[in-house]
Amino acid sequence: MELPWKPNEQHVPARDLRASDADRERVVELLRDAHGDGRLTVDEHAERVEGAYTARTLGELAELTADLTPAEQQPIQIEHRPLVALFGTVRRGGRWVVPVSLPVSALFGTVEIDLREALLQRRHVVVRAAMFGGRLRLVVPEGVRVEFTGRSVLGSRDLRVRAPYADDAPVVEVSGVVVLGSVGARTPKRRRRWRVARRRP
Repeated sequence: MELPWKPNEQHVPARDLRASDADRERVVELLRDAHGDGRLTVDEHAERVEGAYTARTLGELAELTADLTPAEQQPIQIEHRPLVALFGTVRRGGRWVVPVSLPVSALFGTVEIDLREALLQRRHVVVRAAMFGGRLRLVVPEGVRVEFTGRSVLGSRDLRVRAPYADDAPVVEVSGVVVLGSVGARTPKRRRRWRVARRRP
């Protein structure tokens, strides 16, 4: 099964990673919205949609929407930018490429990282945290291990992640220093499947 968070084992640069059909559809949906509100003409929309369906890499897809929405709202995020929260909340989620090392910092703020649709650059990635009075919140898909190896000074950590079945499961390591703050991680609850009993005639 092709998982959205499958690590990039061949160490291919983020821009050169192969795009999936789901990636193309994300871009086409944004192009459709941009055409609907007048940001793209009919010809521009048609040209970019064709480009989306023929794109082979994430970099080619990202170029099609670069001028349509801010970086944090892009359907495909391949830029490696540190996450900084100053007295507020910063989020990163959706389809994005997680670098080998991701710096995050917060001063009485919250950094939320959602990895459910992300692509890991390596099987082992490191979130380097510098938190003072701040919070780091991770949401990881099932099958990913989270480890905290940093220092916590008058802080707390709450890692509610289901243990992966495989010994070689991808690992998200949280390192750095957390002062008067907290680190949390969770795996979303499994969806219940309701079965409707059919009455026999």
